[in-house]
Amino acid sequence: MTETLWIFGYGSLIWNPGFTPAETVLARAQGWHRSFCMRSIHHRGTVDAPGLVLALDAAPQASCAGLAFAVPPEAEAAVMGELRARELVSAAYLEVTLPVDLADGRQVSAVTYVIDPVHDQYCGGLAPEEQAQIIARAHGGRGPNRDYLWSTAQHLHDLGIADADLDWLAARVRALVG
Repeated sequence: MTETLWIFGYGSLIWNPGFTPAETVLARAQGWHRSFCMRSIHHRGTVDAPGLVLALDAAPQASCAGLAFAVPPEAEAAVMGELRARELVSAAYLEVTLPVDLADGRQVSAVTYVIDPVHDQYCGGLAPEEQAQIIARAHGGRGPNRDYLWSTAQHLHDLGIADADLDWLAARVRALVG
């Protein structure tokens, strides 16, 4: 028997994993936090007007709640190919395997995408208002940056995952765009 391939989603993978999982479980990655710390020059912005997307940024005392998806064995190669095409469109994300605590008490190793803090697209530490201003106006190949924020915030809320920073950003961007 082979080990199950798990994917950890903390942003758009929560609401658009791009495949039908064999199992979906609430999960938490220790030592990371969800952050709008990556300039998006493809999906939610452009080279001339970058947007912002979420990434896992290392934070030893933090943890990030999201979803763990079990990949059906027959779909592993296709799922990884599609995820890499989507997530590794630039070299700003690093594909890593992390220990993830599932809500049912299991711990699994899960593939996820974390920010490369030395990459040009890394922008950790932006003030919340600056993030809101960028997200309110940016638009990329997958649509308005604000839709990405709003969908992620709504799905986290629907899952019972509290994220005060995203809630504030969602409300602030709504106020900015009217």
